[in-house]
Amino acid sequence: MDLSIIFKIAAVGLITAVINQVLKRADKDEIATIVTLAGLVIVLIMIINMIGQLFDTLKTVFGMY
Repeated sequence: MDLSIIFKIAAVGLITAVINQVLKRADKDEIATIVTLAGLVIVLIMIINMIGQLFDTLKTVFGMY
């Protein structure tokens, strides 16, 4: 596992938090919620991709096809 994935997840979180706060200050609470959910989906896609790579590696290590 690479340490850069942690930094990518943290960057998505920080950007999402900043955009969320800006939109809440502008009284756009609905859009702020959508932005937060979009950030969550992006992180979940990154994690699902990593889990897929883990399973591929496990199949290779144990010789399963």
